[in-house]
Amino acid sequence: MSDLERRSGSRPSRRQREQRAYTLVTVGGVAGLVFVVTAILALITSFPWSIPILAAIVAVICSVIFRRTVH
Repeated sequence: MSDLERRSGSRPSRRQREQRAYTLVTVGGVAGLVFVVTAILALITSFPWSIPILAAIVAVICSVIFRRTVH
């Protein structure tokens, strides 16, 4: 039993959580912007709705993971 190694911390450090939160906010913000721009293009032109829908899904997923990271 003495040769068992301690597990490294199960929680990431504060710095790692800050970096993850920053990345999630950046990616989510860009995805939200892509959603808005492509949705306007889809309304005005014959641009397909697949890109705005995917961008919205990515933005929502990022916001959910961000909330889990912060709380």
